[in-house]
This record gives sequence, C-alpha cells and structure tokens, in this order.
Amino acid sequence: MPNDERNLETLPDGALGLIPLKSCKELGDKVDKYLVGWREKREHEHRGSLAYKDYKRDSYIIPTAVPRFGSGEAKGSIKASVRGYDLYLMVDVTNYSLTYSLCGHENHMSPDDHFQDLKRIIAAVGGKARRITVIIPFLYESRQHKRTSRESLDCALGLQELVAMGVDNIITFDAHDPRVQNAIPLKGFETVQPAYQFIKGICRHVKDLQLDNDHLMIISPDEGGTNRAVYLANVLGVDMGMFYKRRDYSKIVDGRNPIVAHEFLGTSVEGKDVIIIDDMISSGESMIDVATELKKRKARRIFVVATFGLFTDGLAKFDKAVADGIIYKVVTTNLTYQTPELLSREYYINCDMSKYIAYIIDTLNHDSSISDLLDPYDRIQRLVSAYKEEQNN
Repeated sequence: MPNDERNLETLPDGALGLIPLKSCKELGDKVDKYLVGWREKREHEHRGSLAYKDYKRDSYIIPTAVPRFGSGEAKGSIKASVRGYDLYLMVDVTNYSLTYSLCGHENHMSPDDHFQDLKRIIAAVGGKARRITVIIPFLYESRQHKRTSRESLDCALGLQELVAMGVDNIITFDAHDPRVQNAIPLKGFETVQPAYQFIKGICRHVKDLQLDNDHLMIISPDEGGTNRAVYLANVLGVDMGMFYKRRDYSKIVDGRNPIVAHEFLGTSVEGKDVIIIDDMISSGESMIDVATELKKRKARRIFVVATFGLFTDGLAKFDKAVADGIIYKVVTTNLTYQTPELLSREYYINCDMSKYIAYIIDTLNHDSSISDLLDPYDRIQRLVSAYKEEQNN
C-alpha cells in the first residue's frame, strides 16, 4: 500500500489528536511514529489552507494523566487544548501490569479500572472535540455479550455508556461476537480482523510452509469461531475443519461449563501443517487440547494463532506442549499486554498491529473509506504470491 498516495483526495476532519492511555502507551507511540513519518512526506495542493493547519507535527499524542488519590479514587486530566480536534483514544483493558496504591496496598489494574480511566479522559474532553473515536482492541466485557439466564449484559452496557458520553466511533479487533454492536445501532462500530498480519508473521518466520490444499489446513477450535476459519481457508484456498466442544452443563467452573471432550469435524489432517485460529488464548487449555487431538490424528506442524494472547495461567503449559512436539509456533498480536517472558520464547511470533492502526486512523481523519483496510483479501493474495515466488527462487 503506497503510504504517500493514500487519503490525498479529501480534507482532514479536524486536527488529528492521539490519546493512548497508559495501558496502551507502547502501541500508541508506534502508531504516532507512523503518522508523523507519513504526514511529513505527504504533499497536497491545498496544504497551505486552514484545513491543513497543524497537519504536520512532531507528535500527534496529546498529553493526559489519570492521577489517583490515596483512597484509590482517580480523575482524568488533559494537558493541552483539544477544541475542534478529531480525537482517537486507545486503551488496553487487559493490561494487568499497571498498578496503583489503594490505602497503602498495591492493586493491579483490572479491565474495570481501565474502562473507568477511559471514561475519565472522555469526560475531561468535555464535548470540546469535533469527533471522538475509541480504539479498544480487546472489547471491554466482550465475553459477556449475551444473556443466557438472569445475567448482566456488561458489553452492551459499556458500549452504550461510551456513546452516551459523546463517542462517535468504536473500533475493536476480532470481537468475540460482533452482533453486540446492535446495542448502539446509530453509531459507528468496526471489528477488524488481523488475518493479513497473521499470514505475514508466519511467512516471515517460517520459510518452508507450503500454502496449498495438499499441505495446509485451517482449524477452528470451536463452533463459535467457524467464520474466522472459513474466511482464512477460502482466501488461502485450503480445507478447514472444526472442533465441537462437548460441555458438562451440570457444573460451572471459573464461570463456565467445563469441557468434557473435543469432537473433530473435517477431513484428514495426516501429514499436513495446521493453523488453529481463534480470537483469544485465555488459559490456553482449549488450544492445547485441540492441538493434542490433531497430533493424535497425525498432523505435522501445528500453529496456534489468536488475536489476543492473554495467557492467564502463565506459559508453563505452552512450554511443555512445544517441548513435547504438540505445538510448533504460537502466534498472537501486540494488541494486548505482552510479558517479557512471552517475547523471549523462541516459539512465539509477535504480529505488530501498529502500522495497521495508523492506516485506519490516518484514513478516518481524512473522512475516507476504510473498506479496503477491513477486507485484506487482495493483500493476502499478493503476500502469498510473493512468498511462493521467493520459495521457487
């Protein structure tokens, strides 16, 4: 995608302002560098007009702070004017590495704490911005997206809270169930798939992968993620299979019904490389169980791929699975907090999403369509063709 030729036909919708909260600082800094680099080189016939005031800057990040009182309460403050700005707020609700003092005790920040901080910054804007877009890669409370009994609908409530505070658009990645956007039907909601970044990351680190139907297969670990696997399989022109989770609905363990067995539906995986793709790795038990079942069926190398690598129970079980030859590579993005231990693992492939997010922000700021960014079909085809050509040479 030619950086300097994109978005030149439309005027920017207000001065661009980027507000990565502390939970998303590292990713926000990378996004900012891309935006600064592109706009420094970009030329436009009307660049001297008022519409392009402050178009080129050394940084688009607006300084903010969320200080806390000794009681654990907090306030949000913005340390620069945002009047008339097109603001993009970034928050990682899963970043548990951040702490705060509560009556002398050290507390790790929960998703609820991060979401409250996001609302504090929006409240500090006070309606002065031209437009507010929230980029929340791991959608807050997305696992509680539907009601099966007398339960709270936390994800829908969270979205409605943001809209009520003046948020115009919400951008998330690989939402657990995109239908939750029905809670805010009159506002913008985009769920972005990082399929291109997954294939790019794997091709960059594994040079002997054969991307054809005879040597590769895509697997969904459950029925809920079938659409994700179907898309990737169709783009690559390979077969797909899925596992059906048989659960014990008479028990609840850690807030869910325990899995009794994984039943496989699909053609033979014998001798094939396999990509298991899902939206998240939480404890990792399900992924490892599925990989184990595939190994029993004589699969060759197994790639465990997920948008969000939470690893809530640590990395020990993955270390063992790799050592035992069950898993070959683990692939996730930097959309959520990554521990130094995870980044140090040789079997781990990190897919950087900062350039993709910068493209989305740059495009939206110019009020241009992001349809081509949301559907990476053509980019994946070009990547696969280049990869096969490199192999042949």
